Amino acid sequence: MNDLSGIKDVSGQVEARVKRQPKPEWLRVKAPTSPEYAETRRLMRDLRLNTVCEEAACPNIGECWKKKHATVMILGDTCTRACAFCNIKTGMPDHPDPDEPENVAIAVGEMGLEHVVITSVDRDDLADGGASQFVKVIKRLRETAKSTTIEILTPDFLRKDGALEAVVAAKPDVYNHNLETVPRLYPTVRPGARYFHSLRVLNRVKEIDPTVFTKSGIMVGLGETKQEVYQVMDDLRSADVDFITIGQYLQPTPKHAPVERFVTPEEFGDYVKMARAKGFLMVSASPLTRSSHHAGEDFVKLKAAREAKLAAGA
Repeated sequence: MNDLSGIKDVSGQVEARVKRQPKPEWLRVKAPTSPEYAETRRLMRDLRLNTVCEEAACPNIGECWKKKHATVMILGDTCTRACAFCNIKTGMPDHPDPDEPENVAIAVGEMGLEHVVITSVDRDDLADGGASQFVKVIKRLRETAKSTTIEILTPDFLRKDGALEAVVAAKPDVYNHNLETVPRLYPTVRPGARYFHSLRVLNRVKEIDPTVFTKSGIMVGLGETKQEVYQVMDDLRSADVDFITIGQYLQPTPKHAPVERFVTPEEFGDYVKMARAKGFLMVSASPLTRSSHHAGEDFVKLKAAREAKLAAGA
């Protein structure tokens, strides 16, 4: 159990503060110090690009940036929602940067990426939820980096008619939309979203273009049960999702949702076995698994798994 105490903030409101549990050994990572890390950081600054690696305080940033792999976060650094797990700031975002598609293309070229992941904040303030910016980025990458495969991790485009269809029509190689947690926890963890709408997003992608790989991920350690995780797996397979990622939730600050427990590597191994048994082409489940971690290598494996399945006539 977490030690909860009510502490009044300067406005006089009571705020729940959580005494953080120490991280187990399997979650400890080295601080980023490599020259490649510094160079990737400089490039992002020079091109005025945001990354989810930094904004979401990803524990894998040192490893990924050493390899010059960065997940670009378009449409600004300010989100219109306030999910209880996310470290990205909330507020009224700026207008989309018209130079962003070109700057993303320059960054991909300079880093020499064979596979790039593009994500964004939620932009409920825009009529299309930011879909047109995704389309512009994909089209520019197709013009300047023809051999680079493109993976997108989008918001849910809730109440944005036609937005999803426009993004799928731009033909990304992988369409990722994370469910983030089990449906029971949505009201507290992801209050601005709807579980079954997110499932519908993933299913709709396949209806529009069955050749696009679909991917989704959840965090564990927020209070979910194993059976609830297994039900999410079933829901994703019903939506014909190809790839599932499962990682440990880490509390960014004391104001965010607390970590209920640290899931052991052995339990993650159980999730891997179950996901494979349920028919996913790919599964990545470990304490440090994140949506974009090893995305390039995983895409190669994903293609191979589909080819093997087709060859077997499944």
